[in-house]
Amino acid sequence: MSEMQRIPCVIMRGGTSKAMFLKANHLPQDAVLRDKMILEIFGSPDVRQIDGLGGADPLTSKLAIIGPATHPEADIDYTFGQVSITAPYIDYSGNCGNISSAVGPFAIDEGFVAAKAPATTVRIHNTNTGRILVAEVPTENGRAKVNGDCKIDGVPGTGAKIMMDFSGTAGSATDKLLPTGNPVDTISTSNGPLDISIVDVSNPCVFIRAKDIGMTGRETPQEVNGNAALLALLEEVRAKATVMIGMAPDVQTATQKSPAFPMIAFVAPAADYVDFTTGKTIASNQVDFLSRMMFMQVLHKTYPGTGTACTGAAAKIPGTIVHEAIPHIDDIKVIRIGHPAGIIDIEAAVDKGELVRAAFSRTARRIMEGYVFVKNA
Repeated sequence: MSEMQRIPCVIMRGGTSKAMFLKANHLPQDAVLRDKMILEIFGSPDVRQIDGLGGADPLTSKLAIIGPATHPEADIDYTFGQVSITAPYIDYSGNCGNISSAVGPFAIDEGFVAAKAPATTVRIHNTNTGRILVAEVPTENGRAKVNGDCKIDGVPGTGAKIMMDFSGTAGSATDKLLPTGNPVDTISTSNGPLDISIVDVSNPCVFIRAKDIGMTGRETPQEVNGNAALLALLEEVRAKATVMIGMAPDVQTATQKSPAFPMIAFVAPAADYVDFTTGKTIASNQVDFLSRMMFMQVLHKTYPGTGTACTGAAAKIPGTIVHEAIPHIDDIKVIRIGHPAGIIDIEAAVDKGELVRAAFSRTARRIMEGYVFVKNA
């Protein structure tokens, strides 16, 4: 008997993230055995993930499990997993919008969905949230197109534009667009009272004013991740919000068992700032406001896809902290979010309390396909 077994695997970039794409029928049905195998594939837990395929960074330690649709309105099932680097744990409590953008191309190229030129609509059942995402994927010669002129900040070069509509994901974890029923709540923290807005689209997100925590909204990942007191405060707020919306029974469980979701962001009015990846200045008139979103207790180097959808929705809900940061927001159809590595646009619309549009563009491509080897038990 061989000491190792090989598992078919595809590595795909979706937006500004990378993930291992595995088919459900290639994994054990038992959840414990499945996660044990996945952890070995990634080389977790290990800060370098040296004995696996993980990239030793939260943005590259991501998982997509793909299978036939189990939802009557979907073409495919997609389960997202955030694979911990430091603990033997996979967080399935939410979704990743960037990785979601690679699901449509994968489904087409693997034959789950028939290609229809010039674009194919793929209805994706995200099993984490039970919601349907819609991807518009450019196609050519029976496959997803790769080349195009769509440029997204945080990714070198250009690619074929994939439009992702998350309007069907409102209330993803709580069944409510505003989980507490309020556009703003005030909570107690170790630094005193703090206003927060909790919005649930794609994944629940918590928004706070940058000025309320002594920040400007122009901070780089190095500035935020090197500030231990700030990180502790942000996680305290995030954990308390997690309990408020029923995603964890207490703050300790929120940090240990739901470290990825909800996400938390601090926002500020538009201002000049420097793209930390290029050193170029982004002028205040190029963005509608600034946001810095945390992911797995560190600052996201760009901006999460699900966070983009949720932030866009929050901008269109009167009274939220995001709404108040953007002058004339009611006249803006395409909202420009200034993030650490550039700008991301989101088309958002809320009508009578219902989310009717939350769409943004991404690019994606297949990087590697083959087999990953895991040790036999």
